[in-house]
Amino acid sequence: MTFRHTSRAALLAATAFAAIALSSAASPTIASDAQQMCSGDAMRLCGHEIPNIQRITACMHKQRANVSPGCRAVMDRDNTARRRAASVGE
Repeated sequence: MTFRHTSRAALLAATAFAAIALSSAASPTIASDAQQMCSGDAMRLCGHEIPNIQRITACMHKQRANVSPGCRAVMDRDNTARRRAASVGE
């Protein structure tokens, strides 16, 4: 019973990381891709930070070299979208 609860919390936290942390300045497509591509990495690499979303986010950025290629691609797209949004706002 506890394992199931912990797994659910981990999945929710990883999903929240993918949906919120990676997509704040990005498109809904990137948010969806982040959730799909990064949830497993968030659980695997940063599960010890659950349920703190800010710490999961920081952990994922520190672990960038260790994330899957798909998640890294989403992170790169998000960073590009953020830079574009920042340059438009200047």
